[in-house]
Amino acid sequence: MSIIATVVVLLIAALHCCILVLEMFLWTGPRARAVFGTTASFASGTKALAANQGLYNGFLAAGLVWGAVASGPAGLQAKVFFLTCVAVAGVYGAATAARKILFVQTVPALTGLALVLAAR
Repeated sequence: MSIIATVVVLLIAALHCCILVLEMFLWTGPRARAVFGTTASFASGTKALAANQGLYNGFLAAGLVWGAVASGPAGLQAKVFFLTCVAVAGVYGAATAARKILFVQTVPALTGLALVLAAR
């Protein structure tokens, strides 16, 4: 169970790395606009805000990787903290931006959290 939990944590970290790239570097391009459902003018006007958001997604990814590689209580605490942060951010995003965020972000984070807690 521990290996599965770690793999799920790393997959969630990879997802947040992808979001970082989309928000920080590809925000005004067609791929990011399609993923986030934005127009060219909206993307252009919110480029700096999206980059900031992308940076925060990078911090979430870094914390998840840290938790996955750290041993002992520190690793467990990091995984629990950062998975909880991802889940809360997903709930907020689903309530304020798009309901699909609940399934893309919150459900995987809660699944990972359940696996991490079951494996300890």
